[in-house]
Amino acid sequence: MNEPKRVVVKVGSSLLTDQVRLTPRWGFMQQVLEDIALLRDEGYEVVLCSSGAVALGMRMLDVTPATAGLRDKQAAAACGMPLLLDAYKHIGHQHELDIAQILVTLGDFEDHARFLNTKNTVHRLLDAGVLPIINENDTITTEEIRVGDNDRLAAKVAQMIQAQHLVILTSVDGLYDRNPSEPGAKLVETVHDVSQYLAVTSEVSELGSGGMLTKMQAANMAQNAGCNTLIANGEVQSPISSVLKGERPCTTCVAFDEPLTSWATWLTNRLQMAGSIVISAEAADAIDRGERGIDRYDVRSITGNFAKGDVLHVYDEQGIERARGMTDFSSEQAEILTRNLDVPVKSLLGYQSRGVLIEKTNLATLDSRQIQWKPQLFAAE
Repeated sequence: MNEPKRVVVKVGSSLLTDQVRLTPRWGFMQQVLEDIALLRDEGYEVVLCSSGAVALGMRMLDVTPATAGLRDKQAAAACGMPLLLDAYKHIGHQHELDIAQILVTLGDFEDHARFLNTKNTVHRLLDAGVLPIINENDTITTEEIRVGDNDRLAAKVAQMIQAQHLVILTSVDGLYDRNPSEPGAKLVETVHDVSQYLAVTSEVSELGSGGMLTKMQAANMAQNAGCNTLIANGEVQSPISSVLKGERPCTTCVAFDEPLTSWATWLTNRLQMAGSIVISAEAADAIDRGERGIDRYDVRSITGNFAKGDVLHVYDEQGIERARGMTDFSSEQAEILTRNLDVPVKSLLGYQSRGVLIEKTNLATLDSRQIQWKPQLFAAE
């Protein structure tokens, strides 16, 4: 039996919302849903990741993108979400599209049990022929616990449902080798290594929370999961299908030929850093060879306040990120274990344990295909 053709579509606030009136752009939404209906007739399963709720709710609170604080944006999301969903429902009805809304938070992707629950919900909706519309639950999220941009959120969804294509619709034709407004700027049509373009992707739109930087990060996450990312202008007829069929210019970030396993993909594609550890050179080389996990004797330092089951970023003593893995201990327990190496684990924790912070089966090494976590790269989000 052939795998279904699956595509995740991401649209941002700058396309969905009139930036002056802060009202829905009905014509654009009509084009998107009409195109999704056509794709479904051609056998595609489609998931839509949509921004827009915060921008649409600002008028009700008499705030603007320039003046709104965190509480304003949370309240605006509560006001704007019914407006956004009503617009999608009204237009979807014209194309015989049943829609469902899924609001997610960072934990729904970073916690593995919640990740699986979210995945099951999306698959059940697709099985029923319902169009899932996914957005971050901005009414309750804060900077510390939010995804921060729908580009990477969409990439996580693409990973989750094993989509073949991630289509990111934006206000330009794709990635340029410099600012598109500069003379001589050229469209980059094909990207294999997104790290080559991180230095030219720092600008963010007024309404949106991500720029081309987050699109490159999202593309790398999709690449690791075996998913092509297509970045294209959304201001055209048939904005999704015309890109999938190669009928207009866009940037294609090509999926890797040998994608990671689902488990390794989940471990390595993080949205935020729960914590990190620095390990000895000997331990780093051993995990590169796949010989073992990370013992308490391997750890040189610990950073962050994390819980058992969180994924840690693992660095060597030169500051190079070597792996990511799910910890069996909280940060408090890990500190106790690594500071008292001459004391048995049972005496320290009150129960018997081998003192292995990250088991070999819960560890995934990094290679040149993946963007290493450098905090300065995420400052724009």
